[in-house]
Amino acid sequence: MAEYLANNEQTVALNAPIVFESSIPCNKGYVYHEDQTGIFILRGVTNNCFARYQVTFNGNIGLPEGATVAPIAVAITVNGEPRPTSRAISTPAAVETYDNVTSTAIVTVPRGCCFTVSVRAVSGVTDGTTAPADNVSVINSNLVINRIA
Repeated sequence: MAEYLANNEQTVALNAPIVFESSIPCNKGYVYHEDQTGIFILRGVTNNCFARYQVTFNGNIGLPEGATVAPIAVAITVNGEPRPTSRAISTPAAVETYDNVTSTAIVTVPRGCCFTVSVRAVSGVTDGTTAPADNVSVINSNLVINRIA
């Protein structure tokens, strides 16, 4: 198990990753992360056909000052592509207020390969009629990566 933290408030641009400041790293080399970045590398180190990881994000998201109230979201991305089922959507009541969101994804990495994982601000708009927020405020973020197979 590895845990990564970002307690300070940060403004994350649409499609940009949340930056994690500190960690309780994986000591077996399955997960690689450099502090102050938002990209994680999951390694397919296994004797089987694949390695499987459970990636869980929990944090508080809101709209920064000056934004228009609209749905916002974060999602776990694998190799730069958001996992649609991991998208956590929130519609804050006002700017500078936060809602807690949780997102989980199972990531299967073939033997000998490496996949990148991040948590990114994505569009919270589902109907296509409203423009998504340009930025999302994030605070008290926690990312846990468990190797489950």
